[in-house]
Amino acid sequence: MRDKKASSTRSHRIADQIRRDLSELIRALKDPRLGMVTISQVEVSPDYAHAKVFFTVLVGDADDSGKALNEAAGFLRNGLFKRLQIHTVPTLHFVFDRTTERAAELSALIARANATRAADDEGDALAAPASPAGAPPTGDPRVQD
Repeated sequence: MRDKKASSTRSHRIADQIRRDLSELIRALKDPRLGMVTISQVEVSPDYAHAKVFFTVLVGDADDSGKALNEAAGFLRNGLFKRLQIHTVPTLHFVFDRTTERAAELSALIARANATRAADDEGDALAAPASPAGAPPTGDPRVQD
């Protein structure tokens, strides 16, 4: 079991180092299609042959940035080869990370649901007839005639 844990820890360390190094290398790219790209996560295959690089774009078009990054993948891999001290530098596959978009959509849905519930609760309170103070509302099963 220890070998799997050590391998997993090494894989995470390598993925984190790739993320840091790619962030620096991408800043050096001069492609006008690239927006403000942030590398959010890197997943490395168990044999270190492939790395799935998740990115977000703060400013610019995600599709254009993705195309530019995938076209520059060979150049970026070469830059990683010079920086990393591992035998196999993985082939890079860039994937747009939609996590922040999904989070914003879910937040909007929750806010809309809360607003609808508040409006319904307010409408129910206005529609309910006022009963005399201390008197239970009519139709209450606890009230005996």
